[in-house]
Amino acid sequence: MSKNNWTAQDLPRMDGRTVVVTGANSGLGLVTSRELARAGARVVLAVRDTERGAAAAREIGGVTEVRELDLADLGSIREFARRWSEPIDVLINNAGIMMVPEGRTADGFERQFGTNHLGHFALTALLLPHLTDRVVTVSSQAHRRGHIDLADLNWKTRPYSPSGAYGQSKLANLLFTLELQRRLTAAGSSLRAVAAHPGWAATNLQNHTQNPIADFAMSVGNKLIAQNATAGALPTLFAATQDLPPAAYIGPDGFYEYRGYPTLVGRSHAASNPELAQQLWQQSEKLTGITLSSLAT
Repeated sequence: MSKNNWTAQDLPRMDGRTVVVTGANSGLGLVTSRELARAGARVVLAVRDTERGAAAAREIGGVTEVRELDLADLGSIREFARRWSEPIDVLINNAGIMMVPEGRTADGFERQFGTNHLGHFALTALLLPHLTDRVVTVSSQAHRRGHIDLADLNWKTRPYSPSGAYGQSKLANLLFTLELQRRLTAAGSSLRAVAAHPGWAATNLQNHTQNPIADFAMSVGNKLIAQNATAGALPTLFAATQDLPPAAYIGPDGFYEYRGYPTLVGRSHAASNPELAQQLWQQSEKLTGITLSSLAT
């Protein structure tokens, strides 16, 4: 059951709290940032394009700051973290790309896995010494179709599948949350790792496939099934502000979790596998060069 049909109007006051939101200049990230700023938070828009970020900040109002961050470049991530020196109450790992054609990040990772998972893995690890409350990572219902191939995470030997790569990256988001929470708990940390998904939200995320059939199918779904970005951001806002169990997963409460009010939702068997989560973490450390010793406890 959802909690009293919760909306952004139910956000607690966030005065004095700092929230970092990746991918904050459009779509769900923009709505998330706007509502948190409206509630009094200082919102840091971590974006690849700072000009677009500045335009978004002007639209949002409130106390905002724009900082450059390219999640497809470990150098950019390290520089963002190096320049950070103050407490962060909430880190929202929101940015993502969806079902794009095959490509590589600056470090040679498959684009969707590299951006959606490895980029946020590295960012969270490097910022963790500054975090005071929680990490929120945005996943997707597509995680249910995902498969983690530990021997070929970057699609070097498999025939490339845009939807398969997206599903793997979103499954990785949930496994990352599971293992991060396990490690935080084992270390006696009060930090929480939680996840959220927006259901089917009509944003600009769905129009980069370069596949006319896929684009048409998603445009129809956007018109007939999807909720708007304002509603799609509610699970993230709920996850960022409510008292939730460790490793909680929040999504819409209605119509196969495509839309509705935010509530605790289930996840696939693979997304609940602690051994797989540990194995993925170890592989992520090897790929990024960021190890557990980098994490504060």
